[in-house]
Amino acid sequence: MSRLALVTGATSGIGKAFAERLAAQGHDLVLVGRRKDRLEEFAAAHPEVTVRTLAADLSTDEGIDEVAQVCATEPLSLLVDNAGVAHYMPLAELPADKARELAHVEVVAPTMLTRAAVSGIQDRGEGTIVNVAGMSAFSGPAPSSVMPRRAVYAGRLAFAMSQTLSAELEGTGVRVQVLCPGVVATEFHERQAMDLSAVPRMSADEVVTASLRGLELGEVVVAPGVEDARLLDAVFAADLAAFGAQSPKLATRYRTS
Repeated sequence: MSRLALVTGATSGIGKAFAERLAAQGHDLVLVGRRKDRLEEFAAAHPEVTVRTLAADLSTDEGIDEVAQVCATEPLSLLVDNAGVAHYMPLAELPADKARELAHVEVVAPTMLTRAAVSGIQDRGEGTIVNVAGMSAFSGPAPSSVMPRRAVYAGRLAFAMSQTLSAELEGTGVRVQVLCPGVVATEFHERQAMDLSAVPRMSADEVVTASLRGLELGEVVVAPGVEDARLLDAVFAADLAAFGAQSPKLATRYRTS
């Protein structure tokens, strides 16, 4: 039986690298992106698998609903929520239209596509959801001298949602992963007029390798550039320790003297 994968943001970068790797592994594909010409070019280059192309804009409710309908009705074995936009700027400077676009692509789309796909995957008893976030999800405490301010971009829902959803679906046969690459050599930054040619960057293909190997290892959070996995374990342990340490009593430091 053919395996069917749906990949968003499939016209370039990490999404295209996922599509290439999955086609090589024999997956039939539903590829989603804004550029119809690139989607059709990919399909023509891969006659060995069935490739359905869907030109949709995930910054709109209509685009999200169109792709969600496919997620809900097709027998997906893998959903890769990869579509993204950057708009790196402080929140006070972020135009309303760009803030809305970020929220739709980075938050609403993965939420609604995952919601649409998960019931069918759960009923079939096996399947995988990969949400692509980024190492910026760990950057909240960083001072401005270390990280550019991009609160909406860094605060994407996919990170926390994926961890919680993985626990929610434990024992159902559905695997959930959040993939957190750092700076990757793709068109992503060029479209923001950012020249990172002098910055060491991982390839999109290496990111996909990490994701697929992470699934084999059972990792929910995959950070392709973090060599010492104990650092990630320490973050998760601290999160759970803080969560478990809460009390119905007001903490001493908040009480008036």
